[in-house]
This record gives sequence, C-alpha cells and structure tokens, in this order.
Amino acid sequence: MSHAPRPVADRDPGALRREVLVLVGLVLGADAVFIAAYFLFHLTDRSPGARLGFTAGWTVVTLAIALRSLVRIRAARLRARGARQA
Repeated sequence: MSHAPRPVADRDPGALRREVLVLVGLVLGADAVFIAAYFLFHLTDRSPGARLGFTAGWTVVTLAIALRSLVRIRAARLRARGARQA
C-alpha cells in the first residue's frame, strides 16, 4: 500500500519564515536552559572533565536542533520553489 504523494506547493506561504523562527527559538531556549543549569549546578566549581562533558552535551543538543531545523527549512524552500515553477 502506498501513500498519496505530498503536494508540491506548500499550502502555507509562511512556512519557511515559521521554520526559521522555530530554529532561532529552540536554540535560544536550549541555550537558556544550559546556561541556567551551568550556574544552578555550580559547574565553575567542578572538575575540568565535568565542564567538558557539560559543554559536549550542550553542543550535541544544539547540533541536533540545528540539523532538524535546517532539514525542515530546506524542505520548505524546495516546496516553495516547486510552487513557483508549477
């Protein structure tokens, strides 16, 4: 059983703008949470290894958010381009 193909044209012309705003919002939110956690858990007093692990975790979360959002932004751009050419 196959699924119906997705429409070429995006029904929502503001989808690209919304995806960019979601990207910015998610990154700012993640940064706020990690900065708050840094001070809440007194990481300045922790070992260099603990601080490095915290920074690595922060980087991985930010990377995951960015990759997810950039894939969605690219898809919205391609849909918008297809709508213009159709």
